[in-house]
Amino acid sequence: MTPRSTDERDDVYKNYLLDLGRLIKEQARETKRETDCCAGAQKAFAEGKLMAYHEVISLMQQQAAAFGLSFHSIALQDINPETDLL
Repeated sequence: MTPRSTDERDDVYKNYLLDLGRLIKEQARETKRETDCCAGAQKAFAEGKLMAYHEVISLMQQQAAAFGLSFHSIALQDINPETDLL
């Protein structure tokens, strides 16, 4: 296995964060839809998952800001946990 250059590693990290943000956002939005259409125990379970996604996305956005990264660079520019996930 050939070692990666610094630029290649940087691209891998960027792509990882971008994909991770997209996937988490997609799953959070799907879970939000589940909370809107389910009832009983299934709704309660979906609401618990939604709270977890709220925390994860909030943390990812806070850390991005702390490290000087744009929300766009982690694909979370178009989601607001406080309004979209509650």
